Amino acid sequence: MQQNSANTDTEEWTLVIEPKSAWFDLHLGDLWKYRDLLSLFVKRDFISIYKQTILGPLWYIINPLLTTFVFTIIFNRVVKIPTDEVPPALFYLSGLVIWNYFSTCLINTSNTLTENADLFGKVYFPRMIVPISSIISALIKFGIQLAILLVILGYYIYYFNSNIGVNSYIFFLPILVSIIGALGLGWGLIVSTLTIKYRDLSFLVSFGLQLLMYATPIIYPLSFIEARYKILILINPITPIVEMFRYSLVGQGEFNVWQVGYSIVFTCISLFIGILIFNKSEKSYMDIV
Repeated sequence: MQQNSANTDTEEWTLVIEPKSAWFDLHLGDLWKYRDLLSLFVKRDFISIYKQTILGPLWYIINPLLTTFVFTIIFNRVVKIPTDEVPPALFYLSGLVIWNYFSTCLINTSNTLTENADLFGKVYFPRMIVPISSIISALIKFGIQLAILLVILGYYIYYFNSNIGVNSYIFFLPILVSIIGALGLGWGLIVSTLTIKYRDLSFLVSFGLQLLMYATPIIYPLSFIEARYKILILINPITPIVEMFRYSLVGQGEFNVWQVGYSIVFTCISLFIGILIFNKSEKSYMDIV
């Protein structure tokens, strides 16, 4: 008996699972340990979405092109909203590409806890891996749509000898994508935690995104807004990112360093709060779901 006790005392455990009780007990280092699982979730998300569809990933291309066509007919031809001498197709598509990435990140992250409750109740792994995998999976969709945008941009430059085109701000593109993805992740984590108790929020997210899109310069340039109302649009942290993204590709947009800085600070605060709330709710949400 003494020999068995000695062997037990000297045994080294490779993994110790402990409850998270403190607000700042985040265990973010576990994300790196489970990086292989993260890659599996990314593949799962990409395959499961279009597994039983006819066109599959082609919807990544069809969706923004159809939306751009509808925007061009309604807002440019009928309503006569200007696009600041940028071809309407490029103007609307350049806004939709970055907006679609944000909305996809927010929607997918906000459904993390409710859609994966069965999985979370069976095996342990860092729960934060699931929303992060959604952000990475959305990058695939963003990359495809960005490629389509660049092809159309090249078409206008080549055939119409247009003055529009990419500029030096294109090097900030990875930063802009990171900011918009982090903002979608932060807001999504907050909504995901609240949705456990208040399921109605899942319906409000889609409706709120539609309203937020109209408060973002997607279908109109920021210069189209009167000065007294422009501050309301600039309060939206997505506005400077969309304007800078569009400017880097087509040379049209209104932004400055302070506005972009505001978006970065707002994003960091939102992400920090989202991670804290998500981490704190992990130990009790299974009892509620």
